[in-house]
Amino acid sequence: MDNNSQGSGGIKAGLGGLFGGGAPEYSNTELAGVPLTGMSPLSPYLNVDPRYLVQDTDEFILPTGANKTRGRFELAFFTIGGSCMTGAALGAVNGLRMGLKETSDMAWSKPRNVQILNMVTRQGASWANSLGSVALLYSAFGVAIEKARGAEDDINTVAAGTLTGMLFKSGSGLKGVARGGLAGLALSGAYALYNNWDHLTGSSSSSSRLY
Repeated sequence: MDNNSQGSGGIKAGLGGLFGGGAPEYSNTELAGVPLTGMSPLSPYLNVDPRYLVQDTDEFILPTGANKTRGRFELAFFTIGGSCMTGAALGAVNGLRMGLKETSDMAWSKPRNVQILNMVTRQGASWANSLGSVALLYSAFGVAIEKARGAEDDINTVAAGTLTGMLFKSGSGLKGVARGGLAGLALSGAYALYNNWDHLTGSSSSSSRLY
């Protein structure tokens, strides 16, 4: 009798597992960590352990030993593009100011509008080219120094800024190179100081670092 009952029970369990009726039952404690937002409670026809549905880790995959922050190469595209757009906007404003000043003695007419528009576009393109070139040089120097040193810190930032200023003013002679290097050193040093301000002041709040 016992063998027959065990055999029939095994058949029922097999049929139940086949058609979903034999799904395991879980207590409320085991189902407490299952995210149910936007979905109904776990169906008895889903033969899935709810413990595998709990997401207690990051939702992105990183290579072994990779850092979660973006590196200089990834930030280079944002830096160059943002510098070009910023330069175009500032140049357009400066061109509008210069155009209105130069045509102040002219009445509002089509020639004046054309002259102001030409000044806006010329200044916008010039400023975008200048700031984009500076960002390109800074990003290239930063990536090269990082690869050469094998480290990413504020030394790379200051060195890249100094070399960028020197190369950007290389056509102005030795004095221009010196002034450009000092300007790059001052700006990059101020930026590095800003990035490390929380650490220097002993603040516990963490901030994102953009080299």
